Amino acid sequence: MTRPIRTRIAPSPTGFPHVGTAYIALFNMVFAKANGGEFILRIEDTDQVRSTAQSEAMILDALKWAGLSWSEGPDIGGPYAPYRQSERMDIYKKYAEELLDKGLAFRCFCTPDELDKMREEQMAQGLAVKYDGRYANLSREESDKLANSGKPFVIRMKVPTDGVCVIDDMLRGKIEIPYENVDMQVLLKTDGLPTYHLANVVDDHLMQITHVIRGEEWISSAPKHKLLYEYFGWEMPVLCHMPLLRNPDKSKLSKRKNPTSITYYRDAGVLPEALLNYLGRMGYSLPNEAEKFTLDEMIASFDITRVSLGGPVFDIEKLYWLNGEYLRAMDSCELKNRLLAWASNDDKLNAIAKAIQPRINTLSDAVNWAGFYFTNLPNITADDFTHKSLTSEQILEILYLATWQLEALPTWSEENIYAVMKGLSAHFEIKLKDFMQPFFVAIAGTTASTPVMNSMYVIGADMTLARLRHACEVLGGMGKKKLKKLEETNARLPNFLA
Repeated sequence: MTRPIRTRIAPSPTGFPHVGTAYIALFNMVFAKANGGEFILRIEDTDQVRSTAQSEAMILDALKWAGLSWSEGPDIGGPYAPYRQSERMDIYKKYAEELLDKGLAFRCFCTPDELDKMREEQMAQGLAVKYDGRYANLSREESDKLANSGKPFVIRMKVPTDGVCVIDDMLRGKIEIPYENVDMQVLLKTDGLPTYHLANVVDDHLMQITHVIRGEEWISSAPKHKLLYEYFGWEMPVLCHMPLLRNPDKSKLSKRKNPTSITYYRDAGVLPEALLNYLGRMGYSLPNEAEKFTLDEMIASFDITRVSLGGPVFDIEKLYWLNGEYLRAMDSCELKNRLLAWASNDDKLNAIAKAIQPRINTLSDAVNWAGFYFTNLPNITADDFTHKSLTSEQILEILYLATWQLEALPTWSEENIYAVMKGLSAHFEIKLKDFMQPFFVAIAGTTASTPVMNSMYVIGADMTLARLRHACEVLGGMGKKKLKKLEETNARLPNFLA
């Protein structure tokens, strides 16, 4: 009997909702619906240091806004709840110990220093950098003795030292990966938390996932996952590795070259149906080759074998062109309603009204004072950044550093933004007023604006970071060597939130 089709998307709540997540979610959802199946959402938050509730909420909101829907998930529940991995820790521990008892996994007692030394020696000898198996053959008795003595350990899976793993892929056919290239993956960390690999396999099995449609960057992990399915005696889902989204220069889609957040495009005024339509064209075409199509039309004619393995190019200008086609196809009343819906976020409007209230004498003054809150990227030139005491190079450096510090914030709040900006200005011994001038230009397009740190909070993380990166481009950017040196400076900066 054929199992009902079940697919899933499993984002990690460690940052902003990425268009790549929406791209993979779209193809999972369309494949499931085209085959009468179910599409579910699971939150993979095993990284307890970087995972945040704010990020999870942003991801769920962004995917829903885009028009993606799931039948089971952390927000709506379902028969295989809970759908957050942080709420399933006892399950993973049980299965890790099962592999330990079967002799298919082992405790590794290496210290971080020992692992660093091992990697350095391998690199010096020109060898592949991976775990050398030094504890793989330790007797269970000796392993128990060390564990009971309180010596810290992780649990690693055993991997054959020879032979080839053959993976069947829906798009790529048979993929062969020698086991000598496969690392003995950590399954359970020292703190008892699972790694992605163990949690992913266990959850996909328990949640009855039949097809795993994911990005091609996971191909190298497929042998580890296949081994785990074999070790547990479970049927492995069918694998399908989608091509990665690319920048126009064919490099991997990156926030340093293009805005990558779903919420950026929402705030810039892209329609959700246009974004889904565009993502649906990434490496895929309908039988009639139509460029503009609805989600229902995609589902009705979907055939995953039509996905092309050439790296699909995510071109913002083409997205905006397609969005324009949708806008021009509306009657004026519908366009009016869509404009009002896009601009009528109550919390944002309240914050804007509060910011401009001391500065306006007539309601029409609000257009000049509040316009920048709704624009995409401000129309600025390098001359706009002319500063009485800072050079263009200094301005570029602080813009880059602020961008990196802000994108690493665990929570986007006005207090955290202030802490970063004040901390950077103090660190480089620049008066806060002088330090902030370039940010007024980058964010508002002018130095005569509402308080800029409040503005950054109101327009949100995605739009703030996009405008800061745009400002860096306007100022000419930096070469690779200078960027690398500045990244080293950034790594040495203190924690401004401490």
